[in-house]
Amino acid sequence: MDISLGSIRGIGPARLRAFQAAGIESVRDLVMFLPKDYRDLSAFTPLSEVRPGDTAAVRVRVAGEPSQRRARKLVITKVYVTDDTETMAVVWYNQPWLKEQLAPGRELLLYGRCEARGASIQFTSPAIEREAGLLPVYRAIPGIPAKALRQSVEAALKVCEGQWSDELPEALRRRHGLCERNFAMRNAHFPDSREALEAARRRIAFEELLLYQVALSLHRGRNEPGVRIDFSDDQIEAFWRALPFAPTAAQRRVLDETARDMRGPWAMARMVQGDVGSGKTVVAFGAMYLAWAGGYQSALMAPTEVLARQHYEGARALLEPLGMKIGLLTGSLTPKQHRLAHEAVASGAWDAIIGTHALITEGVEYKNLGLAVTDEQHRFGVRQRTTLGRKGDAPNVLVMSATPIPRTLSLILYGDLDISIIDELPPGRKGVRTRIVPEDKRQDMYGFLRSEVRAGRQIYVVCPLVEESEAVDARPAEQVYEDLRTRDLPDLRIELVHGRMKPADKEAVLERFHRGEADVLVSTTVIEVGVNVPNASVMVVENAERFGLAQLHQLRGRVGRGSDEAWCFLMAEPNDRLKFLCSTADGFKIAQKDMELRGPGDLFGTRQSGTIAFGVGTMAGDTQLLKAVHDEARALLKDAQSPDSQTVIRLAEQAYLQKFREAAAN
Repeated sequence: MDISLGSIRGIGPARLRAFQAAGIESVRDLVMFLPKDYRDLSAFTPLSEVRPGDTAAVRVRVAGEPSQRRARKLVITKVYVTDDTETMAVVWYNQPWLKEQLAPGRELLLYGRCEARGASIQFTSPAIEREAGLLPVYRAIPGIPAKALRQSVEAALKVCEGQWSDELPEALRRRHGLCERNFAMRNAHFPDSREALEAARRRIAFEELLLYQVALSLHRGRNEPGVRIDFSDDQIEAFWRALPFAPTAAQRRVLDETARDMRGPWAMARMVQGDVGSGKTVVAFGAMYLAWAGGYQSALMAPTEVLARQHYEGARALLEPLGMKIGLLTGSLTPKQHRLAHEAVASGAWDAIIGTHALITEGVEYKNLGLAVTDEQHRFGVRQRTTLGRKGDAPNVLVMSATPIPRTLSLILYGDLDISIIDELPPGRKGVRTRIVPEDKRQDMYGFLRSEVRAGRQIYVVCPLVEESEAVDARPAEQVYEDLRTRDLPDLRIELVHGRMKPADKEAVLERFHRGEADVLVSTTVIEVGVNVPNASVMVVENAERFGLAQLHQLRGRVGRGSDEAWCFLMAEPNDRLKFLCSTADGFKIAQKDMELRGPGDLFGTRQSGTIAFGVGTMAGDTQLLKAVHDEARALLKDAQSPDSQTVIRLAEQAYLQKFREAAAN
């Protein structure tokens, strides 16, 4: 199967170069390029039942002459279609040739997303399909049209038909009811039925996740010697007594688990998961205090300078009275400040160093790093946390994440980490009251915002876009900012921040809001992580239907951090997804629901090296499968010398181990 792609009909020199640029060199590689999704053209939705936000397949006929116009750099083709239950507009962008295919009366199979346009609904850039059934959708490869890619995969499958050797041990396949590999490969691309597709997906996902889990365990080595830090139980209690509030039982439990690892002979590799506001940072500060008590330095790396500065101020307030010296190292320091900071780190004058990626730059040398902490794990890949960990002699590593991930999936994605979960909120922390606000209630909401500001509180307004887009029906941040500043709330101090701004300008706006010099901050999701403004009491999310549940939960976690009652207003028409968010504040339930609806892609920012996109993407909601994979991997490694275990270990090493080692070396 390591046959050249050039032997496949329809793959000429230009397409061959495009495939190679995407890392696809052989027929085997092309067959392993699995679909990211499927278009279900086996059942059609009547137009009268289509709702905004739906992705639907419809069988329609063209109801009139198509029109075409130019707007900015776009060519917009529009036509009306009908199926006798309803008539609806269809719009395509920058596909002018389609006009010739839209003769009145012609029947079409359309598959795409419906969006609200004022009081009506339209299909936006749907695909025109030629056949019914379950059709594969592949990740786009530049230079290869989607139809040509599908045809190339089909041709490659015919070349490989019956040639896949099934290397998973037969007893393992029987134990978990896994189908044969040739059947799985064929039906993963072009399924005979929905049942065949599910069997194929389960087989491929199980194998992929199992090999990934085994390789992660082998990569970690499970028993790597590391920095052993000695401290007493009395010192743990001394830290808790220094807090201005009583810790929760969950915080105590997680710090105890962390302390046990730090005292052990093996390098700690632990993730602390907790919902927004659960107090993960306090646990991290406790671990840093224990490292100092045992005679070692610690470092905490945050994804943004604003968050790093907030951690720095918090650490100084809590840890310096206990005798520690806290330092800050970020990219915005002057050359002289950088030099002095590097000297303080190298000499040991700073006991704990808090910063951004500046902590892992080449010139930073630690005197005796015993603990490396990374905040917001989903913003860092294996490489960044490994680089920080290599700044010392195998220091203990603690990673924190406020992105809730169901425990079973965590065991797969972070198989190289032990996991602690802070599963309760501190007493007195108020929940955020979440409401769906339709467009006709917008002005009433603005009146409420004005009253909140008069009471001395601050507001976030989050938008899905920076600027206007013809292709997406959503209110952009720039437009919302102008409307609020000039029309809706002209008497308030309003600022705008988004990801396209220069980092220094963005940091300056966030800092002004943090200091209370602005009443309303209009933003994109740049504020999703790392802004702690206890005075902010309201989060408004424009076009809330365009965000995932987990992301909306993260956003509303930006408010309710002080003693005031907090609100989150979702600007959208009510739907079941948003109603679910209003009904619960449990981030883990929300994360599970989000993955069942959307897959896990939106939950993880920088993916770990050796991505397992197909396995996780297809089976993220199947907790039974994930648990079975985890248990099987542990059982195989426990009996590592058995023939079946040796087979799986060999396959895991071939598939992933080298990738992990390369990532750690770079």
